[in-house]
Amino acid sequence: MHCIGMCGPLMLAVPSSAQTRWKFILERTLYNFGRTLTYGIMGALLGVVGKNVLLNVQQDASIVLGLIILLTVLIPLGLKSKLEKFSPLNAVYTFVRQKFSVLLRQRGTVALFFLGMVNGLLPCGLVYTALLGAVAVADVWYSALFMIVFGIGTIPALVAVSLTGKILSVKFRSILTRVIPVFSIMLALILILRGMNLGIPLISPKITHEVTHTETKTEIECCE
Repeated sequence: MHCIGMCGPLMLAVPSSAQTRWKFILERTLYNFGRTLTYGIMGALLGVVGKNVLLNVQQDASIVLGLIILLTVLIPLGLKSKLEKFSPLNAVYTFVRQKFSVLLRQRGTVALFFLGMVNGLLPCGLVYTALLGAVAVADVWYSALFMIVFGIGTIPALVAVSLTGKILSVKFRSILTRVIPVFSIMLALILILRGMNLGIPLISPKITHEVTHTETKTEIECCE
């Protein structure tokens, strides 16, 4: 619902040369797979960070990341706007906007795929939240898979918007803006619980470390 409200207008602006509905669906799906590929690459990179930096303190890192998400949700909007002016990512966003505007004027499936990849770099609070989750996974392949599944999960709704051409009302979009932080807080709480080692299956599994002369074995109690 967040994607429909915030990215729906962008989906309608994506160019198309399709003569049939099926080709149109194929184009939009290809565009979204490009976006998903970018998410997967970012997930893999953050998986490397998590594996090399956070693996031995993964539980503590999970708690810290959960607290970071809570902090970003609770910071007043006005203060966020002021802090964003000093963000080191501003140069990246300027580059992305320039490339996006160039690709919007091009036609063809290849251009659409790369347009989708660039779209994956656009600022999005929900994507940032997912990326923090990818860091907590702390595994290159699973972190990439985490973000790929996240991207695939958004495709049906966005393709549907392209087909119907209907956009949620401004009032409903404002409601979504208030609801999304609730889901971010839920994810933050899950990350915090995960790091507390409470022995709750799936949510906060019990993790034990057995140290031997040659290696350290980690066992996770997943389920009954």
